[in-house]
Amino acid sequence: MADTWYSKTTPPGGRPDALGWMRVVLRAVPLIVLVFGGLLLLLLVRLFERPFCGMRRPVTPYITQVVCWTAFVLLGIKYTSQGAPMQGAGAVVANHASWLDIFALNARKRIYFVSKSEVARWPGIGWLARATGTVFIQRDRSAVRDQIAVFRARLAAGHKLLFFPEGTSTDGLQVLPFKPALFAAFFDPMLRDTLQMQAVSVVYQAPQGADPRFYGWWGDMAFGPHLLATLAAKRQGAVHVIYHVPVRVADFACRKALAKAMEEQVRAGLAQHRAA
Repeated sequence: MADTWYSKTTPPGGRPDALGWMRVVLRAVPLIVLVFGGLLLLLLVRLFERPFCGMRRPVTPYITQVVCWTAFVLLGIKYTSQGAPMQGAGAVVANHASWLDIFALNARKRIYFVSKSEVARWPGIGWLARATGTVFIQRDRSAVRDQIAVFRARLAAGHKLLFFPEGTSTDGLQVLPFKPALFAAFFDPMLRDTLQMQAVSVVYQAPQGADPRFYGWWGDMAFGPHLLATLAAKRQGAVHVIYHVPVRVADFACRKALAKAMEEQVRAGLAQHRAA
C-alpha cells in the first residue's frame, strides 16, 4: 500500500530515505539561495524603481521571471509552454493545482497574482507575495467597490492580474467550476469595455511510475511535507503551460457567461494535453 506519510489525501511520495534526504539538500540549498537572493535583489532595485516609476514596475518583474524559470532548472522539472502570453494590461485566469503554480505562471509571463488577504500574513510566502506586488483582496461583497478601485489602478499601470477562479487548489487532474463572483469586478463600466482576459491551463506530468497526482497540493496537505516530497523525488516530471487566445470582457453578457467560457478553455487545455 502507498505510504500516506503526511495526509490521507496526499498522493504517494513517501518519507525520504537517506538518498532522498541527500536530494532534498542538493536541491533545497540552491533553491533557497535563488529565491531569497532574488528577493533581496528585487527589494534593492525596487528602492530606486519605486520613486521614479511609482506603481509601474519596469524592471523588477523580470527578476521574478528569471527566478521562477531557474527554479525549475534547479528542481529538475521540465518546463514547456505553448501559445502567446497576452500583450498589454489585462486579467489572466488559470487552474490551481500546486504551490508550483506560482513558479510556472511567473516563468513565462510577467504577472501579478490576486490572492486572499490572509496570504499576506503567512510567514515566508506572505513576504514573497508582498514583495512581488501581489494584490490582496477580501472575499466578501462589502469589499467589491474597493477591489474595483484597486484593479483599476493596477490595470492602468499596465499590470496583468492573475487569479484562480476555482477558489481552491485541486489534485491537478481536474478543473473545478469557476466561481462567477470572482469575475464581477471586471464588469465595472470603467473596465469592461477595454479589458482583455486570457485563460491559461497548467498541466503537470508526474515522474515516471509516480501517482499522477504527485505535484497536486490540495485539501488538508501541509506545505512543508509536500515540498520535501517534491525535493526528494528520484526522478522529476514536467509542467506544461498553455496560453489560450485572449477574449474581450465586453463580448460577454454577464460574469456567469465569462466564467463558463474561461473554464471551458482551461478544462479543454488540460484534457487535450493529458490525452496527448
